[in-house]
Amino acid sequence: MTEQRYGEWVAVRRHRAHVAELVLDRVKAMNAISTQMARSLTEACAALSADQDVRVVVLTSSHERAFCVGADLKERNALSDAELVRQRPVTRAAYTSVLELPMPTIAAVHGYALGGGFELALSCDVIVADSTAEVGLPEVSVGVIPGGGGTQLLPRRVGSARAAELIFTARRVGAAEAAAIGLVDVLTEEGQDAKDALALAERIAANSPVGLRAAKRALRLGQGLGLREGLEVEDAAWRSVAFSGDRAEGVRAFNERRKPNWPGA
Repeated sequence: MTEQRYGEWVAVRRHRAHVAELVLDRVKAMNAISTQMARSLTEACAALSADQDVRVVVLTSSHERAFCVGADLKERNALSDAELVRQRPVTRAAYTSVLELPMPTIAAVHGYALGGGFELALSCDVIVADSTAEVGLPEVSVGVIPGGGGTQLLPRRVGSARAAELIFTARRVGAAEAAAIGLVDVLTEEGQDAKDALALAERIAANSPVGLRAAKRALRLGQGLGLREGLEVEDAAWRSVAFSGDRAEGVRAFNERRKPNWPGA
């Protein structure tokens, strides 16, 4: 395993089987997202997006009791109105950079995943959480609203009425209820979230990188469209892979009863 640092608080670890681990590593602040941490996260995601060897990204935390507690409110409270306006594009870019990663993404959540922390998890395709996880979007309790995609991503996950109840009450949801209502996808034992997420990532990474990226593109772009429009999105994604080297290798490997050696093109 190798590690690349992006500033002081974000790291990318490269695992075998084309899996990258994107690590939130601001331990002393429970991974509260400061302006500098937001810049580092955006930089790390840009590097991952450009790396054709990465097939799956797993978003993890090095803090024992928290995934991420959201925005750095201490920093934010010290900002003037003008400074807050200037900060907004920086923090927004960080959330968007996770959301727009072109390969499948998995969030490994334990402990607190609140506000912007939960929005980072919602920006991933799959959320694996252990039994200690506590998730929620409590922004209205401090006079703001979810600003990292929560008002748009949460209803896509659990429906508009459930999302409204969770956002309006600002309540925190424990792991068991989160799994029951679809806030997380896989519930695992305490301390096993990262391990299980990485194992899932390796299973996904065994498949065609061209196919994985195209499938994600179709899933994301088709959301909210009518069926006919969604099928057009799917057809465009299909055409982008139908004549690829991965498709040719996949067919050969199937006929020869062996594992594919994906060219990734």
